[in-house]
Amino acid sequence: MHDSVHIVVIDDTAASLELLSSALSSSDVRVHTAATPVAGLELVRRIRPQLVITDLVMPGMSGLDVLEQVADFDPLIDVILMTAHYTTETAVTAIRGGAADYLQKPVRLSLLRDRVAALLASANQRRKAYSRETGQETAFEGMVAQSPGMWRLFALIERIAPHYRSVLIEGATGTGKDLVACALHSRSGVAGKFVVLNCSAVVETLFESELFGHVRGAFTGADRDKVGLLELATGGTLFLDEIGDMPLATQAKLLRALQNQEILPVGSLTPRKINVRIVAATHRNLKAEIASGRFREDLYYRLSMVELHVPALKERHEDISPLARGFVQKFSREFSKPIKGLTPRAMLLLERYDWPGNVRELEHVIGRACMLADSTLLDPQDLPEIVRDQSISNGQESTEAALSTLAGQERRLVEEALQSCGGNQSEAARKLGIGRDALRYKMRRFNLTSS
Repeated sequence: MHDSVHIVVIDDTAASLELLSSALSSSDVRVHTAATPVAGLELVRRIRPQLVITDLVMPGMSGLDVLEQVADFDPLIDVILMTAHYTTETAVTAIRGGAADYLQKPVRLSLLRDRVAALLASANQRRKAYSRETGQETAFEGMVAQSPGMWRLFALIERIAPHYRSVLIEGATGTGKDLVACALHSRSGVAGKFVVLNCSAVVETLFESELFGHVRGAFTGADRDKVGLLELATGGTLFLDEIGDMPLATQAKLLRALQNQEILPVGSLTPRKINVRIVAATHRNLKAEIASGRFREDLYYRLSMVELHVPALKERHEDISPLARGFVQKFSREFSKPIKGLTPRAMLLLERYDWPGNVRELEHVIGRACMLADSTLLDPQDLPEIVRDQSISNGQESTEAALSTLAGQERRLVEEALQSCGGNQSEAARKLGIGRDALRYKMRRFNLTSS
């Protein structure tokens, strides 16, 4: 790490370089300037700064090219792009490429200082998270995690939130896609409402009325006008949960509404203007749904300007412990019980379970255990049989013996995979059929190194 903070500013306008250098320099912040992208990248490689601020449009190389090269050199260096020609599409492209922010020129210096201060304040914490030097957990908009994969997701949400018009969230059932959608809206800064439609819970014949509204007399039972959710969410965000369950006919009308930013309520001849952000979520493989004719390809590309993937719980074992502790606190308050946590044996069982129902299943398991528990610590007997039995060999060993035996087998498998792959963690993880983050978790647990 550096004794002081280093920032590289790249801009082909001398006045901008002078202004930004003056605005950001301090006793513990050193600003290095470059008038060309090539010179700026040379500074980046030599100094390895915490932050790069670059103009988007420059002769010879664009700010997006600079962003790509900085990310290849060190993905932990934050990059802020600036441009006098702001568009949502370019902002999303920049952020998908890894930009920390995308600001419009002329930049308000107070906004830039605040953003730079926030990025620099989190730089050390983020580097530690990536290098696994700390086991600290992070709470972000109701989500708790200490796995690198989730930390990266939190950072991406924060970067995307001010700019997105549509986002597609993918992930298995129970991973917390609704919390990601809420976080996007919360961090967007828009003043409008966060409106939710669960597409899997709507009767097919009522979809249009729910989305677009209807006027009195439009159909049997329509005894009054109804405002549709797209109109209700104007100025805010509409969250379409399980978008893969939306009928094809409704998909076509939704696409048209999003393209024209106007709706036509059922039974009305007068269109109404809307201005709404869309967050869609699904546990389905929409590309497979497109191939089978069950989802419109044009709507998919409209929704997936930005795609976020929420990893399954089995891919981020580091998060089981903090999530479990958080749920214990929640349910001990709810049930008015003095439950303080879990015994090591109980926690080990939770960490060994595959969690096909993901975070939602873990929450239900902890809730049930807290309801039944009669002590201050949850023990294996408080957990459901399915969680206990997956670590018991043939039902004959005691819990302690079974855990010891299985842990030893797991340690040997990890050790053998690392040895056979010459210490290459990515290859070892593929050989074991697990993610790289999960492998690192197991290496720390068993005190293994890749050397």
